[in-house]
Amino acid sequence: MESYATAQQVFAAGLIFARLGAIVMLIPGLGETFIPPRIRLAFALALALMMWTLVGGRVPAVPGDVAGLAWAVLREVLIGLMIGGVLRIFMSSLASAGEFVSLQTTLSFAQTANPLQAQPSATLGTFLGLIGMVLIFTTDLHHLFIAAIVRSYDLFPFGRPVPVQDAGALAMQTMSRSFALGLQLAAPVVVFSLVFNIATGLVGRVMPQFQIFFVAAPLSILMGLSIFALSLGVIGMVWVDRYRSLLGSFVPS
Repeated sequence: MESYATAQQVFAAGLIFARLGAIVMLIPGLGETFIPPRIRLAFALALALMMWTLVGGRVPAVPGDVAGLAWAVLREVLIGLMIGGVLRIFMSSLASAGEFVSLQTTLSFAQTANPLQAQPSATLGTFLGLIGMVLIFTTDLHHLFIAAIVRSYDLFPFGRPVPVQDAGALAMQTMSRSFALGLQLAAPVVVFSLVFNIATGLVGRVMPQFQIFFVAAPLSILMGLSIFALSLGVIGMVWVDRYRSLLGSFVPS
């Protein structure tokens, strides 16, 4: 290949593609399971060729043995999986919010195939996940992915050890914050369900002969979904703001 590119250039492009390929396979929007892997890898390859002009000069020299070459590639893959995994974990906040709303409105038994998680989930969780993916593209948050990828070479330059402990701590912190955010997004429906169930229990105690279940179940679904629909705009705004803040941690101000 010397007539097309030197060994150093091929090595640099390979390392850049290893990190970008792992990121693109996981990031929300581009890394969804319903997008064919060939398309994702082709996009990562094109992006790697563009990134080579920016960070190609930072790549160290080609290792002298196969073990060093394999470790260099594996290290870049691990860093890419770490970055993409953190962004993917944050998407679970919408799934958690959908699960909370489904439990409170007795719709948790309605399961649909979630294309974002590649497994069945509550219908409202699937709905919120699709809304989140749409918001990413309509608010141009996917543009920040490119800036975050460029910034990642400043945070995790070539040749440095993989921050395994920091990555684990960041993943745990992101998971806990995602669960808390999911509960906050579903808070209006959760509060309504709590008040409604208390009122239903009091009516059932005062009037034991009244078939409260047949009246409460339809009202719980109708009013719970109504509150959910009214708060849907706020849910989208809050989630996009938190997601932008997460991406901002990788992008220089």
